[in-house]
Amino acid sequence: MISKRAKYAIIALIKLAKEYEKGPVLIREIAESEHIPQKFLEAILRDLKHAGVLNSKKGKGGGYYLVKNPDEVNLANVMRLFDGPIALIPCVTYIYYERCEECKDEETCGIRTVFKEVRDETVSILKRATLSEIIRRENDLKALKS
Repeated sequence: MISKRAKYAIIALIKLAKEYEKGPVLIREIAESEHIPQKFLEAILRDLKHAGVLNSKKGKGGGYYLVKNPDEVNLANVMRLFDGPIALIPCVTYIYYERCEECKDEETCGIRTVFKEVRDETVSILKRATLSEIIRRENDLKALKS
């Protein structure tokens, strides 16, 4: 399960992607429209700014805005930023590899191969899930509903 921080980050990023190249969006506006506690959101947006995904502008007309194109921001990177490894066991993580204490021989471990397959498929899906793709899916679902 993803953390609330990661979930709120994704929700805020989608809001900012919908406003891409329209100018900065106030934290208060994001918090109110997306039902995210403002103090919590401030810390999340700061983390996204430090990661180079967002930037901010101070003063009148200020707020946060996407630095990267919505096509370039995917869920795999956001989840890793807030939740760490995507893999379910440490010996198959891409960035955070650790050898499993219980493993006798990593090269012949059948368990490892299953979890690596799960990791690979999950990461592949999450990498394809860009902010643009999520917005497109939302729009398609809304069109089907009406």
